[in-house]
Amino acid sequence: MGTTENFRNSIVTYFKGVRAEWGKVVWPEKAQVLVNFVWVLIVCAFFTTLIYLLDVIYNWLFGLIPNAN
Repeated sequence: MGTTENFRNSIVTYFKGVRAEWGKVVWPEKAQVLVNFVWVLIVCAFFTTLIYLLDVIYNWLFGLIPNAN
C-alpha cells in the first residue's frame, strides 16, 4: 500500500506544480495572435505556390527528355 500512496502523492505534487507554473505564463495579446496567424497563412501560401511552380517546371523539363521506347 505504501507504493500506491507514494504514487498518488507524486501525481498530486506534479499537478500542484503545473498549477503554480500555469500562473506564471504570459499569454500574448489577441492582436499579436492574429498578426502571427496571418503571417503563418502568408508563409504557407508562399511555399505552397513555390512548390507547385517547381513541380510544374520539373514536369515540363522531364517532358523534354525523349522516351527510351
